[in-house]
Amino acid sequence: MERKVVVVGGVAGGMSFAARLARLQGNCRITVLERGSDVSFANCGMPYYIGGVIKNRAVLTVASRAMLEKRFGLDIRTRHLVTEINRPARQVIGVNLESGEPFKLPYDQLVLATGAEPVRLPVPGADQPHVLTLNTLEDMDRIAHAAEQAGSAAIIGGGFIGLELAENLRERGLEVSIVELTHQIMPPMDPEMTAPILQALKSNGVRVFLGRKAVEIGHDTVLLDDGSRLSAGMVCMCAGVRPRSELAAAAGLALGPRGHILVDRQLRTSDPDIFAVGDAVQVWDRLSGEPTALPLAGPANRQGRTAANIVAGRDDQFPGVCGSAIVKVFNVAAAQSGWSEKRLRAAGLEYGKVYVHPFQHPTYYPGAQQMCVKLLYRKDGAILGVQAVGGEGVDVVVNVMATAMQGGMSVYDLEQLELVYSPQWGSAKHAVNIAGFAAANHLREDVALVYPDEAFSENAFLLDVRTPEEYSMGHIPGAVNIPVDSLSENLDAIPRDRLIITYCAVGLRGYVAARKLMLAGFQVSNLSGGFKLWSWVQVLREASAALPQPVQDTSSWVLRAGSEAFPGREP
Repeated sequence: MERKVVVVGGVAGGMSFAARLARLQGNCRITVLERGSDVSFANCGMPYYIGGVIKNRAVLTVASRAMLEKRFGLDIRTRHLVTEINRPARQVIGVNLESGEPFKLPYDQLVLATGAEPVRLPVPGADQPHVLTLNTLEDMDRIAHAAEQAGSAAIIGGGFIGLELAENLRERGLEVSIVELTHQIMPPMDPEMTAPILQALKSNGVRVFLGRKAVEIGHDTVLLDDGSRLSAGMVCMCAGVRPRSELAAAAGLALGPRGHILVDRQLRTSDPDIFAVGDAVQVWDRLSGEPTALPLAGPANRQGRTAANIVAGRDDQFPGVCGSAIVKVFNVAAAQSGWSEKRLRAAGLEYGKVYVHPFQHPTYYPGAQQMCVKLLYRKDGAILGVQAVGGEGVDVVVNVMATAMQGGMSVYDLEQLELVYSPQWGSAKHAVNIAGFAAANHLREDVALVYPDEAFSENAFLLDVRTPEEYSMGHIPGAVNIPVDSLSENLDAIPRDRLIITYCAVGLRGYVAARKLMLAGFQVSNLSGGFKLWSWVQVLREASAALPQPVQDTSSWVLRAGSEAFPGREP
């Protein structure tokens, strides 16, 4: 008999499920009910249409309703809103938003891909027409139209969408301000890694207000809690998303603490004939097993595929998420995967870290761009997280690290990882290898490390091993300059009864100097990340000094922090 499978919601999760199931089984009648006008569109491309990078709106429609119906034999009904799930009768109930006619549709299996919606903060004035959110193509059109009329924009929230909108609205010539409640932009990342993003925003004329919140939205202004008033012909709410789980809740399905639909490893809800995928579901952290939510298109697509495999009778499980993500802000890319340092600290876990500043390919080949990579790891070398910020190659480094992390590889494996090499694309010592070298050196106690965000010992002797020219352009206060290549003949100038902290521009020469001094009997630590990272930290410290008292950090994707070490990874 023909099975009746109903999918509530399209786009990433719902359409991935429907198309996959249609490819696997021919005895299913698959009906997709989408309340919007578009069933499959590239929501991640919307900021770039607003900014004019993408010229043709039509290309954002990934697959048309007509094509999907013809190619896969699907029954797709747009502008159909499901209002109720009658579980005893095994049917969904709703209304055709075009005609106003009600409908009832039976199902054997039901898939909820209801997604998430932008949070509209309860700020006085937030209900005005010029206060906008970005979630659908219609939202995109409204923002693009508003940008034509407004000379200024205030963006509430400094995360992914907020930063992308800031860049694109600025490219259109608007005066742009970002208001972020926490003390850093890109809250999921560690603060020091966001310094280049902050610099890129400011150098491109974007005003950034950290540790502030909007308390009132006027006709063309936004009032902040410190009394500042920003010019804002339009306001974009980019303060996160909440799951659309009301339908599931009304049907009695189990929800998590933040309202996400609870699913098992096969993406079944508390009703075994109802599945849920995408931004509305609570999944689990791949490293720790803790419950989490990650509203990104990649996991939603993979969840749709996994659920289709299960409905088709295949043995499959969704493995969880690592939080791999990337954003571009003007000429700076920032990416991450796994746990951040502040999450590790909050969970009380032990970890090690290194910073390296490799180039994406050899500097002798034109166009070399430097990045900063932060690698976090356990004492046994297991990779816990990675962050990278810079130009080209950031995506490659984080993708490789994420693959290694999910495969259970260690920093020692990164040392020996064989990656392609040609001057156009990479070095013989790839950036991934270099991060592995630095971490393995640290774990093997080849070198002790100190970090720019820590207070140095009062008795420490700061040794700048850069060239005199570099030293004269800026140095850590109190540091003595002895270039690394002159170190051997100047050992008498270095005290033997004090801790020596070596540093260079980014850490490599400092490491070489530290090894030389260790072999000569000195007690030495090297400054990981070098003077460059130290300078970033000082910029952030100066900015933080003017901020109000720290606010609660709302950045964590994990729903609850654990206190035990990470369990063994699942295959």
